[in-house]
Amino acid sequence: MSTRPAAKVTIGTIAAEAGVSTATVSKVLNGRADVSTATRDRVRQIMARHHYQPRRARRRGGVVDLVLNELDSLWSIEIIRGAEEALRGDGVSMMLSAVHGSTAGTNAWLDQLAARRSDGAILVVSDLTVRQRTKLGALGIPYVLVDPVGNVDPTVPTIGATNWAGAIAATEHLIELGHHRVAHLAGPRQLLCSRARADGFHAAMEAAGLPVAEGAVRHGEFNDRSGHDEMAALLTQAEDAGRPWPTAVFAASDLQAFGAYTALRERGLRVPEDISVVGFDDVPVTRWSDPALTTVRQPLQEMAAMAAGTLLRLIDGEDVNLPRVELATQLVVRDSTAAPAGA
Repeated sequence: MSTRPAAKVTIGTIAAEAGVSTATVSKVLNGRADVSTATRDRVRQIMARHHYQPRRARRRGGVVDLVLNELDSLWSIEIIRGAEEALRGDGVSMMLSAVHGSTAGTNAWLDQLAARRSDGAILVVSDLTVRQRTKLGALGIPYVLVDPVGNVDPTVPTIGATNWAGAIAATEHLIELGHHRVAHLAGPRQLLCSRARADGFHAAMEAAGLPVAEGAVRHGEFNDRSGHDEMAALLTQAEDAGRPWPTAVFAASDLQAFGAYTALRERGLRVPEDISVVGFDDVPVTRWSDPALTTVRQPLQEMAAMAAGTLLRLIDGEDVNLPRVELATQLVVRDSTAAPAGA
């Protein structure tokens, strides 16, 4: 019989001894029916032998908070879908909070977490202050970050995507089509994902031996208005300098790409006949746009589902040794890219 102190036994310990996954142990703890009787009995016997008391008994209301910058963007909707589905499958309710820009500017969402006696939080693009992290710790609320703004506590689980690799794939696609004058509509400078996508763009251009024209990288916001304004400014800037327009544009988000569509049409330019456009995210509407948008698929629902699953493991007292996970991105080629005219 094991003499290991009960406090040191985790779900991982039980799973290893029972020869099953931690997910199976969690199902036993939650009383799920999709576990065989033999497996359930074996897991319960091992837990009894170790005097294991799961910390999940400390769950207060079966509620998890999802905190986002905004609730109505196409990007946010995909995150909400992924998190809700994962939590619903575990019988946990989800409450939504919007901070409209920056968590650093308000503590209302933290007060709501405390008032609701939330069991945990999924924080999306959240720039937490030291005071806010301290308050989360004082409340005893575990949390997971999705695609954070800046550097985060390395002990906090973080879920993201391979932004750099995705940007390289997008830029290489344009280069392989024959484009030599490629521009980049980048996202906000302070966001890690924006910087990674811009770095990927530069890396691909450099690897191909192609120069990035002065002013060909323009930073804006992840929305269609910004995409429109920056695309229009890029064209005007090239004209004023007596330089040719770019033949292709890599936008750091699908919404920026759609804004670029509008700016190009206002100039009488066609996509992709005159200028090819690539986006990033692959929100559902991209396949129905005109033309259908070539983009980099960011697995938004999968990111949110992984964040939800990781959070539930934290709530249940598991040791989560996943300081940062990056899910793979994938280039999705549609109709908005083609070889440059005359190629």
